[in-house]
Amino acid sequence: MDQQRHRRKIVTLSVLVVLGIVYASLLHSHPTLTGMNNLDGIIGVVLGLYICSHPAANLVDLFFYKRGNQYPLSSTRSTFLWVALNVLVLLIAGIVIFAGTTRFIGRAD
Repeated sequence: MDQQRHRRKIVTLSVLVVLGIVYASLLHSHPTLTGMNNLDGIIGVVLGLYICSHPAANLVDLFFYKRGNQYPLSSTRSTFLWVALNVLVLLIAGIVIFAGTTRFIGRAD
């Protein structure tokens, strides 16, 4: 049961990475997605915060709540890869938040 939950979390993180990359690349390649920079920025910030929430919850769970119990990731290598994946998703979320914020506060052309 824990392995299935762990696989679902990996799939969820992978989907969030793809979603963040697609949004950031669309903002980079098109002048506007919705026709209004403010709306593009709001969507980017909210999407980035949503993407950021999943790995943040995973890392809090790993470092604070599962410290005493045996975590499903028992080996050091798999734990390192799990943390690296979560940090990658946090980085992508930061890029999406940054792109949305710059679109939101940028001057209107």
